[in-house]
Amino acid sequence: MVATYVMRIYAGLVTLLTLAGLAYVIIAPPASLGVSRDGVPHFTPPVLNPETGKGISLDELVRHYKGQ
Repeated sequence: MVATYVMRIYAGLVTLLTLAGLAYVIIAPPASLGVSRDGVPHFTPPVLNPETGKGISLDELVRHYKGQ
């Protein structure tokens, strides 16, 4: 009986903390979730350059195709 009550309290707290965390990220997103002025997310992995076979940043690739 007590174990069921404690488990319900625990599940309720976990649910509340999860919802609070999601609300925080939606209301005041961290800087790491931001994007550059070209719309590229900050933490994007490098992409493969087909000519050299080396990785380049996606931001550099976007600037190249924009002609900047």
